[in-house]
Amino acid sequence: MSSDHNDLSETYILLLLSDSNLPTGAFVASSGLESYVKHGFPSPASSPESATIDFVRDSLASYARTALPFVSDAHRAVEEYALFQAQDGNQGEAGKGGGGLDGILKTLTDLDELYQAMTLNHVARRASMSQGVSLLTLYLKGFSRPPSQPVFSDAKSQDHEARTRTLFDKFKLKVRREEVSGHLPVCWGALTAALGLALERSQYLHLFLHARSLLSASVRLNDLGPYGAQQILLHIVQPLVAAEVTKCQNLRTGLLDSVFDEVSMGPANTWPLGEILAGRHDLQHSRIFNS
Repeated sequence: MSSDHNDLSETYILLLLSDSNLPTGAFVASSGLESYVKHGFPSPASSPESATIDFVRDSLASYARTALPFVSDAHRAVEEYALFQAQDGNQGEAGKGGGGLDGILKTLTDLDELYQAMTLNHVARRASMSQGVSLLTLYLKGFSRPPSQPVFSDAKSQDHEARTRTLFDKFKLKVRREEVSGHLPVCWGALTAALGLALERSQYLHLFLHARSLLSASVRLNDLGPYGAQQILLHIVQPLVAAEVTKCQNLRTGLLDSVFDEVSMGPANTWPLGEILAGRHDLQHSRIFNS
């Protein structure tokens, strides 16, 4: 019964996070698709559907190799922080050492700074920062327990929620002070770990949402119709997402590991053309998307 309840709870979290109405700002970013189309890279002989599928395939492969290591390490760090807090309920001791609040803030900051350094163009950085801080706000304003709601959870759960909220408050304050950028993969990993979503599902959902946002952008650009986009999402994108998760699920940044081969296990950008096109987004004469 407990296992079934946990599965239902995870499923409910997945439904919440996949809601297209979430105020995360993803709808203002095309992840380079608009620039790709406006610069004439789709072949004149290819259909809009095949051109979009080609872009989604390349973008998804590159994004998985770049972002999933940061999602995984942020998720792992927040999970370890929660475990540390569960084992040591003393607030005074929790602030000391790598397992306390200062330790997890430093870890998330280090991950964020590395992602900032690896994101080579200002347009992608801008979109990632906008969506990342939206996720922090989403947790604090949307997923935290309402003050007026009756409390049915035990003291241990309430303490966990309070400590997690403090973590997100502190990290968002660092973003406001411009001490950290608050990039999307880091904030996503932290958010899903805080909500109790398993790492594998966090990785899968993150890539699915990236692909879905690309198809949504294609619909807004009038290259695809809404039914065609759903058809591609079901029949074409599903195996692509599964393949990229399988390929990249064990990649890490190396910041949390003492022994690490950055060539085979580290993040990397595998599609330089996509990076260049995304960087030229602001040079278009007219734009639908902010990035």
